[in-house]
Amino acid sequence: MKPKGTCACLTLLAFVALSLAGCETEPQVRSITEPSANLSAYRTYSFAANPGTNRGGNVTPLTTFFESAITREMNARGYQKVDSGGDLLVNFNAHVTEKTDIQSTPGPAYGYGYYGYRGGMYGGPEVQTVRYKVGTANIDVVDAKRKVVVWEGVVDRELTDEVMKNPQPAVDGAVAKMFTQFPGRAAPP
Repeated sequence: MKPKGTCACLTLLAFVALSLAGCETEPQVRSITEPSANLSAYRTYSFAANPGTNRGGNVTPLTTFFESAITREMNARGYQKVDSGGDLLVNFNAHVTEKTDIQSTPGPAYGYGYYGYRGGMYGGPEVQTVRYKVGTANIDVVDAKRKVVVWEGVVDRELTDEVMKNPQPAVDGAVAKMFTQFPGRAAPP
């Protein structure tokens, strides 16, 4: 016969484990717009000559993925891409950070001891160390004449091994999420 409370504790542990295993962290998106910015006053944009995703002056695949996704979003809002001298200058960066999380769950209660007053006191917590990667991407949209950032979008997300091996879909999704908070459309021609 199982001591009372053991079954409930094991059920709780199983529920917590399944809940954690089934969770995928949703991207956390935030943006800020310069208060006096009128994003409808601009018509063209160009990319920074050396965006943050380039390495050692070399264009990386990540740079190409970001430029493609940003071009799609800016064009959908009526802005026209020009090779240089756009009304807006677009820069972007991505960074990966290694994180560590210590998770503690109560250990199972073994028996009730003398007359039940020690129940659960000697079953220690189960401690687990979890390491994971978090990616942060940001896009700066700059008024090229005034050299003022008029909008910045940032997204943070836990990165899986699959995302690290094939980042293009993640970049497309991150850029699309950021642009849901972009407040402007291009000036009419």
